[in-house]
Parts: sequence; structure tokens; C-alpha cells
Amino acid sequence: MEKKNFGKRYPDELRARAVRMVLDHESEYRSRSAAISSVAQKVGCSRDSLRIWIKQHETDSGLRGGMTTAERDRIKELERENRQLRQANEILKKASAYFGSGGARPPVPEMIAFIQDHRDQHGVEPMCRVLQIAPSTFYEHQVIARDPARASDRAKRDDELRPEVLRIWQENRSVYGARKLWHAMKREKFDIARCTVERLMRDIGIEGVRRGKKVKTTHGQPAELCPLDKVNRQFRASQPNQLWVSDFTFVSTWRGFVYVAFVIDTFANRIVGWKASTSQDTQFVLDALEQALHARRPSENLVHHSDRGSQYVSIKYTERLVDAGLEPSVGSVGDSYDNALAETMIGLFKTEVINRLGPWKSKDQVEWETLKWVDWFNTKRLLEPLGYITPQEAEDAYYQGLKTDDIAA
Repeated sequence: MEKKNFGKRYPDELRARAVRMVLDHESEYRSRSAAISSVAQKVGCSRDSLRIWIKQHETDSGLRGGMTTAERDRIKELERENRQLRQANEILKKASAYFGSGGARPPVPEMIAFIQDHRDQHGVEPMCRVLQIAPSTFYEHQVIARDPARASDRAKRDDELRPEVLRIWQENRSVYGARKLWHAMKREKFDIARCTVERLMRDIGIEGVRRGKKVKTTHGQPAELCPLDKVNRQFRASQPNQLWVSDFTFVSTWRGFVYVAFVIDTFANRIVGWKASTSQDTQFVLDALEQALHARRPSENLVHHSDRGSQYVSIKYTERLVDAGLEPSVGSVGDSYDNALAETMIGLFKTEVINRLGPWKSKDQVEWETLKWVDWFNTKRLLEPLGYITPQEAEDAYYQGLKTDDIAA
């Protein structure tokens, strides 16, 4: 037979009433013991219990020494809080080892798995309280795990979209944030809102890369020895091979510094030439220019813009620009706005490759990853200034438009 729980044996009101009756009518009996026996029999409690209640009442009233009820209750409360804190500390230790390092809040599925693995040791509610997750969320996941058909329509669609979000994010070198990942998914015909992409990225535990601080690598020449600035911070060209910008950066490796130079066509921000080297001499940036000239074979009236670095204003580099029919242009020293587009591209390179994939062992490793990034950037990376299309698609659309105009003419 199941044992029923009726709570406390003696209610607080009955205790207070029995104590009051003994104290009020004690004089009517030959002794307090006799009064206790009589009242205990009438109210239905034991004599020893009533005697203890009276002693406690006298202690609470200051008539007898000892620990008052309020003090005893306070000690019990402190002991309970101490047990909870010890339990919370133990839960946090296990959670730290389970989730690994990092200050970000773990995804809900990981917290659900942790609670499931440790529910026998700590219970569900204490772990939910420490991890700041509603117990109903845990139980809901348990029900859905047993019967997936009971999941909501949104949860079912989330289960379908999560692997696709992760796949597209990984295919784009794991650098996209929510905005570009949203556009990438729309290009693959997914009907999904941007807020949904943000939420699923949080659930999966992925995020886009963020840019770090810039480092000065330009050691300029005096203004009277340099070409004029023919760009004036207007970096958007109306057609390919109209304006190129150049710059380089450095990468710290186990074997010393590696320098990487880029030449960018500003029409679609396409990287048309690049070079990795262990020295920052003129030949290093000249090799990047030679690659761009060979790949694009530009006609005359192409402006080549750079900062006032000694490599770019050297006689050797300037003569090569003149031989190729390019018009040189330089910005001022220490002013990133005068070569802002190239600085932006350098920032993307450092954020999406160098800072994310380091540390670096050698020039060969930097060169290989740069090769893969440049190919991905030109053919697959979505650029906001272009309307979330790739540099190659922008140039293809331009040349297709020329063919259409010729046919119409």
C-alpha cells in the first residue's frame, strides 16, 4: 500500500495554541507537568512534544537561554544556500570541462546534452538554474527526441536548415557573418530570413570573422619625388582596367616575416596580381604587377594608384609602369584614406586568412593559403558594393552588356 504524505505532524497553529493554553492555565494545576499532560491529551499531541514547544517559546521570548527559532531558521537557510552553492560550483566545473574554453554561451543542444548526461548526479532543475535554461526547454527537447513528429513546424524547418547553413558557411572559408551568409543562401534558392540565419548561426555556434587593428608598413618618400595623386579617394572605376590600386602587408611566421603584395582592379575589386616574399624590396611588388599585366593585358589610360611606399615610387617600378602604358598615382604618407580600397582588401586578407588560420610556419604555407583565398575571393566571395555578387560575375556582366550593345547597334 502506498504511503501518503500528510505534511508536518503538528501544524504551527496547533503548537502555538497548545503552548498558550498551558501558560494561561498553568495555575489551575498542581504543577506545569500536570498542565502539560492535560493539554497534550486534549489537543492530541505527546507530552514531550508540548514540553519542547514550551521551552522553545520561552527561548524565543527571552525567558530562557538558547537558540531562538529565528536563529535556527536562519542557520537552516544558510546551510541550504551553502549546499546549493557547492552544487552549483560542481556543476560549473563539469560544464567548463564539457563545453571547453570560450566565453560564449553554449548552443542549446549542447546544454541539453550536458543536462541529460549529468541529471542523475545533480537533477534537472538545479542544472537548469545554473546554466540559465528553462527546465521546460529541456523536457520539450526530451519529448521531441522520443517523438520527432511532435516538434513544431519551425523546429522541423530549423533541423533541415542547420546542415545547409553550416555547409555554405564552411564552403566560404568559414568567414561569412550573418549578412553575407544570408545572401549566399538566397543565391542557392533558400527562402530564409536574415534573422533566421542569425539565430541558426547562434544555435550551431558559428560566427563571421572580425577585423583586427592595422599595422603601418609604408615608409614613404618626400612629396616632391613622387607622382601626383590622380585618384583623390575616388576608387570606383566605371569599367575594368581603368584603375588599379596596390599595397602590401606582412605576416609573422616561425621563420621570420613574409610580405604579401596585391594589385586590385577597382571596378569589381578583383585581385589581378599578388606575390608573397621574404623581403620587401622593389622586385617583390614588381612581381605582383607583372602578374597583373600578364593576366589583364590592359590598354593605355589605366591609372595605377599606391601609397607613398619606397617600393612603389622607386625608379625601377615607375619605369615599368611607364613601359606598360600605365599612369602612376600615389597618395600621402600615413594616410590610409588615400589608398582606402587597397587598405580594405589588406584588412579582409588579414582577417579571413592570416588571423584566422595562424600561427604560420613558413612562406610556403602563407603562399599556398593566399593562392586559395585569392581564387575564392575572385570567383565566390559575395561583395556588398557589387550587390552581393562576386567580382568575376560583375566583370562578366559588364562584358556581356557590351556584347548586347554591339548587337543592338
